[in-house]
Amino acid sequence: MGPFDLVIFDCDGVLIDSELISARQLVATLARFGVQIDLPYVAKHFLGRSYGVVLSQIRGDFGIDLPEGFEATYRETLLAAFARDLKAMPGVRETVTRLAVPYCLATSSSPPRVERSLQITGLTDLFAGRITTAAEVRTGKPAPDLFLLAAQKHGATPARCLVIEDSAMGIRAGLAAGMTVLRFTGGGHLAGAPADAPGAHEAHGTFAS
Repeated sequence: MGPFDLVIFDCDGVLIDSELISARQLVATLARFGVQIDLPYVAKHFLGRSYGVVLSQIRGDFGIDLPEGFEATYRETLLAAFARDLKAMPGVRETVTRLAVPYCLATSSSPPRVERSLQITGLTDLFAGRITTAAEVRTGKPAPDLFLLAAQKHGATPARCLVIEDSAMGIRAGLAAGMTVLRFTGGGHLAGAPADAPGAHEAHGTFAS
């Protein structure tokens, strides 16, 4: 691997330990609107994906359109849960500040959500001016658009970018962009995940801390 000109971090499940919180809140909020799913369903269909994918998947599997107020309700309950429970991954600040090359963040989360997440976890100063979200591209993960835009913003050639991802969709997006991808497995949502879980063998390497 390497040398690299840019390190691109995913946010949820990599920089912040948020995926279990998000999944539980999504299951609970959908139940309030009559849609019954479980955590494995969320992991299979939504990990690393944008909110639009949630709507499309629910429409296809359950034959319903979520009401207009669903997104606002979900985001409100999620951010309240983040305020109580969200934490940065151990070692993130130390690792990022020791990098010898430029770095940035590329996420499927909405701009307000990633902004609030970084505030809660005390990471805002590290990533100010270094954020690219799925709201800026036409097609989210597993398409390469998000990572390609992040590289373009920083003047980096895709082949000289290193992506740090946790989800299968994110890993595939990084590979589709022609980048080197490492899979981070230190998040709470991957504790006890089987060795053959989606994405496990697709990345160039795996690390847990």
